Amino acid sequence: MKYLLWVAFLFVFCLYGCRSSEVTGQDDFLLVAGPLAKQLVRSSGNTGKDAFDCSHPIPPGFKQNFEYLKNRGVTHFKVPLSWAQLLPTGLPSQPQQAVVTCYQTLLKQLLEVGLQPLVVLHGSTVPETLRSRYGGWESQKLVEMFQRYAEFAFEEFGALAHSWVTLSDLDDVWRDGQPALQNILQLNKNIYQIYHQQFPDKGRRLSIGLRASDAAILRQIKGSSPMDFLSVHIEYNCASASNFAKELSSLQMSSGDLPILIYEVTVHGCPDSQYQLLGNFFQALLNNNNLNIVGCDMMDMLGKLDMEDVPTSHGISYYNRIKILKNSYRNVWNKFAAQTITERDLFLNESFPSGFQWATSSESFKVEGGWSEGGKGETIWDRFGHDGLAFANQTADLASDSYHKVDYDAYLLRGLHVNTYQFSISWARIFPSGHRESQSEKGALYYDKLINALIESGIQPVVTLYHWDLPQTLQDYGGWTNTSIVEAYKDYADFCFSRFGDRVKTWNTFSSPWVVSHAGYGTGEHPPAVKDYVVASYQATHNMLKSHAEAWHVYNDKYRKTQGGKVGIALNSDWAEPMDPSSPEDIAAADRYLQFMLGWFAHPIFVNGDYPPTLKTQIEQKINECPLSEPARLPVFTAEESQRINGTADFLGLNHYTSRLVNNSIGGCTPGPEGVGNFQAHVDPSWSSTASDWIYSTPWGLRRLLNYISLEYLNVTKLPIHITGNGMPTEHTEDTLNDTGRIEYMKSYINEALKAIFIDGVDVQRFTVQSLMNGFEGEQGYSQRFGLHHVNFEDANRPRTPKQSAYFYSQVIKQNGFGSHKGHAFKVSEMQLNRRPMALSPSDVPSKSKVVWEEFSNQSKFQRKMYHYGTFPQGFSWGVSSSAYQIEGGWNADGKGPSVWDAFTHKPGSIPANASGDVACDSYHRLEEDFYMLRALRVNSYRFSLSWSRIFPDGRLTSQNQKGVDYYNRLIDGLLAYNITPMVTLYHWDLPQALQDLGGWENVEMINIFNDFCDFCFATFGDRVKFWMTFNQPHTIAWLGYGLGQIPPNVKNPGIAPYTVAHNLIKAHAKAYHTYDDKYRKSQSGLVSIVLNADWIEPKDVNVPREVVAADRALQFQLGWFAHPIFKNGDYPDAMKWQVGNKSELQGLSETRLPSFTEEEKTLIKGSADMFCVNHYTTKIARHATLRLSPQSYEYDRDLSEAEEDDSPTTAVSNQRAVAWGLRRLLNWIKEEYGDPEVYITENGVATEAKTTWDDSARVFYYKTYIDEALKAYDLDGVKVKGYIATSLMDSFEWLNGYKLGFGLHHVDFTNPNLPRTPKYSAHFYYQVIKDNGFPTPDDEKHIHGHFRKDFIWSTATASYQIEGGWRADGKGLSIWDKFAHTPLRVSDDDNGDIACNSYNKVEEDVAILKQLKVTHYRFSISWPRVLPDATTKHINEAGLNYYHRLVDALLAANIQPHITLYHWDLPQALQDIGGWENETIIVKFRDYADLIFSRLGHKVKFWITINEPYNIANVGHGYGAAAPGISFRPGTLPYIVGHNLLKAHAEAWHLYNDKYRAKQKGIISITINSDWSEPRNPYKQEDIDAARRVVQFYIGWFAHPVFNGDYSNMMKTIVRERSLAAGLLKSRLPEFTPEEIKRIKGTYDYFGFNHYTTVLAFPVNYGKLQHYDADRGAGTIADRTWLDSGSSWLKVSPFGFRRILNFIKEEYGNPPIIITENGMSERGQIDLNDVHRSYYYEKYINQVLKAYLLDNVDIRGYTAWSLMDNLEWATGFSERFGLFYVNHSDPKLPRLAKTSVTLYSTIINCNGFPDPALGPHECLNTVPEATSVPITTPVAPAPSDNTVSFLGMKLSTNDAETGLITTFALLIVTAFGAICTSFFLFKAKKSNL
Repeated sequence: MKYLLWVAFLFVFCLYGCRSSEVTGQDDFLLVAGPLAKQLVRSSGNTGKDAFDCSHPIPPGFKQNFEYLKNRGVTHFKVPLSWAQLLPTGLPSQPQQAVVTCYQTLLKQLLEVGLQPLVVLHGSTVPETLRSRYGGWESQKLVEMFQRYAEFAFEEFGALAHSWVTLSDLDDVWRDGQPALQNILQLNKNIYQIYHQQFPDKGRRLSIGLRASDAAILRQIKGSSPMDFLSVHIEYNCASASNFAKELSSLQMSSGDLPILIYEVTVHGCPDSQYQLLGNFFQALLNNNNLNIVGCDMMDMLGKLDMEDVPTSHGISYYNRIKILKNSYRNVWNKFAAQTITERDLFLNESFPSGFQWATSSESFKVEGGWSEGGKGETIWDRFGHDGLAFANQTADLASDSYHKVDYDAYLLRGLHVNTYQFSISWARIFPSGHRESQSEKGALYYDKLINALIESGIQPVVTLYHWDLPQTLQDYGGWTNTSIVEAYKDYADFCFSRFGDRVKTWNTFSSPWVVSHAGYGTGEHPPAVKDYVVASYQATHNMLKSHAEAWHVYNDKYRKTQGGKVGIALNSDWAEPMDPSSPEDIAAADRYLQFMLGWFAHPIFVNGDYPPTLKTQIEQKINECPLSEPARLPVFTAEESQRINGTADFLGLNHYTSRLVNNSIGGCTPGPEGVGNFQAHVDPSWSSTASDWIYSTPWGLRRLLNYISLEYLNVTKLPIHITGNGMPTEHTEDTLNDTGRIEYMKSYINEALKAIFIDGVDVQRFTVQSLMNGFEGEQGYSQRFGLHHVNFEDANRPRTPKQSAYFYSQVIKQNGFGSHKGHAFKVSEMQLNRRPMALSPSDVPSKSKVVWEEFSNQSKFQRKMYHYGTFPQGFSWGVSSSAYQIEGGWNADGKGPSVWDAFTHKPGSIPANASGDVACDSYHRLEEDFYMLRALRVNSYRFSLSWSRIFPDGRLTSQNQKGVDYYNRLIDGLLAYNITPMVTLYHWDLPQALQDLGGWENVEMINIFNDFCDFCFATFGDRVKFWMTFNQPHTIAWLGYGLGQIPPNVKNPGIAPYTVAHNLIKAHAKAYHTYDDKYRKSQSGLVSIVLNADWIEPKDVNVPREVVAADRALQFQLGWFAHPIFKNGDYPDAMKWQVGNKSELQGLSETRLPSFTEEEKTLIKGSADMFCVNHYTTKIARHATLRLSPQSYEYDRDLSEAEEDDSPTTAVSNQRAVAWGLRRLLNWIKEEYGDPEVYITENGVATEAKTTWDDSARVFYYKTYIDEALKAYDLDGVKVKGYIATSLMDSFEWLNGYKLGFGLHHVDFTNPNLPRTPKYSAHFYYQVIKDNGFPTPDDEKHIHGHFRKDFIWSTATASYQIEGGWRADGKGLSIWDKFAHTPLRVSDDDNGDIACNSYNKVEEDVAILKQLKVTHYRFSISWPRVLPDATTKHINEAGLNYYHRLVDALLAANIQPHITLYHWDLPQALQDIGGWENETIIVKFRDYADLIFSRLGHKVKFWITINEPYNIANVGHGYGAAAPGISFRPGTLPYIVGHNLLKAHAEAWHLYNDKYRAKQKGIISITINSDWSEPRNPYKQEDIDAARRVVQFYIGWFAHPVFNGDYSNMMKTIVRERSLAAGLLKSRLPEFTPEEIKRIKGTYDYFGFNHYTTVLAFPVNYGKLQHYDADRGAGTIADRTWLDSGSSWLKVSPFGFRRILNFIKEEYGNPPIIITENGMSERGQIDLNDVHRSYYYEKYINQVLKAYLLDNVDIRGYTAWSLMDNLEWATGFSERFGLFYVNHSDPKLPRLAKTSVTLYSTIINCNGFPDPALGPHECLNTVPEATSVPITTPVAPAPSDNTVSFLGMKLSTNDAETGLITTFALLIVTAFGAICTSFFLFKAKKSNL
């Protein structure tokens, strides 16, 4: 060896031997370097004498030297000030300002690189210039001048330095004698006081220096002059080691507790032979606990190391030596090598630090799916999967479908109870091409949604910018090997920081970049599959490091100050151990393994901006060894790049999974880490394996690796470690849910992290379990599963189910580790009893609550179904429910006694499939799983029941079962721990069988027995339970249990027992209530009630009094039976007493079968409830009936019959339809009947069949409608609704139905022994309702104000066959609709268009109502057979043409522009006879027809439509056969052929106009295409989204795509072709256009003519090989139940879809000008001129159009209302009416009468939109619509019925007639007033002219 080994020991001594917090206020040890020398060399010794004195500017390059020192662990730097240079005259008023500035600059540079200045005021020798003037230290004048100098220095530099030395060496002063020393000591004392007065803040320190050999004067100094620490100059000579020891010991003894800084070290005279001696000495010194040394000088060490002359290359020498001296791996290995296996694996039962971050993770390409959604670009993993390179040719196209399931994933995270979620952003989803110019807003919105959902759930997002999924476009240019990617990545990171950084505070730039370099560019196992470990792998690393650094600097420079986040990098690393622990070579090889894996990235970032010396040395050696084959080419960082990379992390993220045993080897010239690094990696056969061949469970490696990282990379910077990934996979063939192997893995790895923190002091701040759920695992596809949650990849719903490991992890998080779980002091909310219930008078017969029927029963369906937006009050209770027998299981566990339900279900044949609740959901053993669901739902209450026989096995107090009590204590405590209020039902039907053996509820003794049970529960649980319910549905107990005998105890005594049992139940309830009231309420402050069930009962006919009485009676017999005694007067309702009494007497009984209460009992019962709890599911229709007297029965006592409300959806429970509006009425009835109590809806839900697992849209609709009715009751009616409980938490034992159906928000798989709970679609919906506290108005429903463009087209429309009539008039030929309508059973009610609205003869009347409407345009169609009776131009019917001339002329005279449709479905029958649209010759005939019309009318008409709704012509007319020509026998081919010809015919007509007429006539022409908008039935499901997309593409796209984009869409072509070939056809059923035809059709538009009415919800339907349009589309459609109905079954009011489809047209077809050519709403049934539903429709739909125009920049030019007047609505005849004007077909004159919607539409037209009322009344609102000028003759009508009258020839209700009369009268008044005003002004004008 050529260098001094003593340096090693001194270095260790300085680094690790001496610790103190007294100097710096923290545990950091001072490693001191400096000062700057006058020459560019490092000085050692003689501090201040040859130090840089600022007499010249600071030379360039010094800052780099400071960074050099900082990277080597130096913390402080000595800065001796030059007294003489700063104050040449000695006077502070005359400083050398350049010198002051120089020192300030020097101090700032130190601080900038992280070094703290240690400022020295002076050495000791007085400068000659000052000595000659003032004398030496004995001179008081000099002392005063120095004090003034010190004050000056503090003023100028004090803010920049916290540590000071007044005089660094008293040696010279000591020799000057005692007076000088006394002066110095007094001077130091004065300066000390001045310094601390000026800088009182903590952490400021001042010292004085001396030599260690001068310890003798230390006591004198310490006694005379204060100091914060002592600065000592130590000399060491190997020849006199004992002197050194004595000096140190003497110094420490003299200083007492004073901290010592070894300010300067000089070592000399140590030959090589004394290395070991010095080492032993320092080792002994380290063990001396008496030393209080807080830091030491490093300069002599560093200087000697740098001066050693060892041949090296590129400056590696220093680091190689430091590595030998300070080898972190050896230190860690030595620390742990001696551990026994027992010691190593000892489990630590402690907790993690408070605030520890618990996380789980996912990666974009593994879980998101949506591979091409929202414009996302292709990634290298997409290409990899599509090339069939993954397991079983699997792809990540759908993966876990997280792109659509943000809410699902947030649900899992809430259930897990993590506080952090780490996910990666897909670069290609944000920038599809990798560059900013390709930015996808939809991609960014997805991450916005995810981040917002996390934050709303209280979960912090941690974002990884890059996790392997490079945009393929960038890879096409070289990917990470191309240096240009650095700038692209920087720009991408910049965008992410700016877009998401306001919410994301932790960023990983890369995750496991080593895998990218190694597997992606080295071995080629991963995409981009580059196999080049010589160049590409190293170049990829080089560029990723630079990219990381650029991203860090972008954040640091632009965002850190405002966003306050942190940016790090997540590096992966195994732990490596020597194969032979005794082999130094293997130890060194294990070290190299880590340097080649972890150090490759960590060393540049965390140490010095360059690769590890080991890596560089190995590569250099290999290059020298292998002249014929280059094994590796390591790029070189420039000095600027190294500086830019170094220190670019705020934390070190670690992905760690396994360990390796490593041995030294000869790698030869083989590229790759093992070949170049000369090592080989192995696994111990005893290590536990996993599904991955590279992950073995070696948990101890994590602790060791954490220690290594802390020492190797973070010892100086003290940055924290985030464990960013740890987990293991299981095989897809293994038990998917009971993953015990994962649990053991997690438990041991998490515990090793805990040891590293708790025992080793490693700063680990986060633990991340990989991963949240199963996903696409790269080349392993879905065969390996890392998830805490199982994802069923076979199901399109991609349901997520927690595994047992998820429940384990949530427990670890709950306990914050593994410490003993201390009891929590729960904050229990007290329930306030707002007022004592007042006694109410008994109900009348019928009750006064009949006002509810009077108010609501006459509502129209429109009023009843109108959705209400709003929110419930703050503090509203949202909950879910269950009951003991249904979920607990454990029927005989831990001493539980049998219940009546146990006895019943154990009898074979009692329940379908002999099901029972023996196990049920096993909640008795699975509390944590239930807590998971409740946490995820974020409910604030949970209603459950106590199993009486679990607490008292035989029902009696003496049989108390403590284990049962313990179970409920755990349940209650767990709920409170998650801020969930327990709502406890004391009795939910499961009576202990022992009590039933005594007669059960027929036995009056049960009252006291039940009270004992309640008393115990109140006493035991009441300190935490504040909401009690005594009984659940006593009506069910009494009637089904003891009357019908359908449920246990199966007593069949319908005439007596139900009344007896109810009597006892009421008294038992009252007694329990008073027990609580008397004994517990004051101390516990809880509430007690009873849960009653009630259907709503609607009278058959609200106008028939006895039907109302019957409905009231039905409610009194069900709800009033129990509510009337408790909430009113302590007694049964009179309606019930009267009925049962009379029936009893008629039956010959001497007294009523209904028991009586004593007055005392009434007093006890009355008011025995603190709130009204009601269970509600459905509504029934009641009518009066006289029922039989025998046998005696509660049912017959009621004298009424009940029926289903048959206009509502059915459910899985017979006779339990979903009738949402009944809930509102029931709540109002409770309000009116029972004195406006506070109401809790304690059960409400719907059953679905067991086969409905996760996708329960029916349940979503149920909750959506029922909860809204509760909201109406609260918000509109003032009902005091306080809470809502959804039934139920999960599928469970559903009583008599067993497991055939389920009510749960969570599906439970009862066939799986794990009984897994999986959230359904409804669970996510209910969470949103809870989060929103109801239904706040969505943006879609918010009205905007504004105006359309000034030249906006306002129009209305009709079609020839629908209105003209005159079917054979003036030579008109037959049309296909003439024939269709004259064919039996084709048109409803045998209606036809023979006369229709007779518009052929009413041109003037039609134009008059158009003027009244104020439209600017009128769209109508020409009847082809009216103009060309035989369809050809051989015979032109001039009479027919003349009709259109008259119409056009009348329109133009009225300033209304005609908008003509050439073809609106009424094809000449002559053409149909030769094939119609199937015959290609029709194209020419249509062109000829168009030519005629253009030539005759084109000079007057400027707006043309070629064909209206080709979809309906092709598919409805030629596929379904529901319209003319009524063909349905070739649905797989004919629609496509017809559509093909329609498109070509349109194109020919367009080109004809364009070529022949446009220049002269200057009109515009297009085609009108119709389409619904389609939304997915389940918006979280890719399959439904795809179905919705197909619906739109097969609808609007069928015809729009060829016209606007050229040819059919690829989707349509591909699907039809593939299905055709699959069915054995030789080619696609969809015809193909030739290239010439494509060119001819494309662009044949001047605007997009668009008809739209409604929206549908789509879902996939597999039709097998059926060859049909619907089968090709592969989708079914339904409507949302909340959407308002119309007169057409297919048309639901869904305005939001209009805006969306308009935006679709904009995006899909290049934002063409759009004229909406039809939009409107139908009605059917009774005539009502006050068509509020139509006004509502137009207002909402037109406002959506305005939004599309103003907010979305859709180019909308016009709007057309369908229709001008009621007409023949095709196959539905006159039964469906779309008109703005009513046409009275009972009057031969067919008068047109304005409906209310005319006023609305004309006002919108007049205002050209919606003026803002905030701006004041708009002038457009002041005009009154003109009265119709059409003469109306009232015809003779049949005698009206009781409720109708004849008005203006119409059969109207009295209310409608009254409205019509008032309207007519008002119009007459307006007309008269107008006439008077006109006369007045004429008279006045005439008079003024006189």
